[in-house]
Amino acid sequence: MVKIRLSRGGAKGRPFYHVIVADERKARDGRNIERVGFYNPVAAGKEVRLQLDTDKVNAWVAKGAQLSDKVRWLMKEAGKQAKTA
Repeated sequence: MVKIRLSRGGAKGRPFYHVIVADERKARDGRNIERVGFYNPVAAGKEVRLQLDTDKVNAWVAKGAQLSDKVRWLMKEAGKQAKTA
């Protein structure tokens, strides 16, 4: 099954996550099918906190991909950002 989930990057104490489409059997930071955005939980100042290609995510969901709980939460947040901008 294909999942849309987070893959961790960044340094110790400064996490950075890529939002990826991957086979659920692969490791968290292993091989992925496509990168659809990123999430920076420690963004400060003018740094971008969340960038997500919602069209690609919705296309993958239409093909049967499952969202992780955190990505579902980020999609809701991205929707709020798009409405206010």
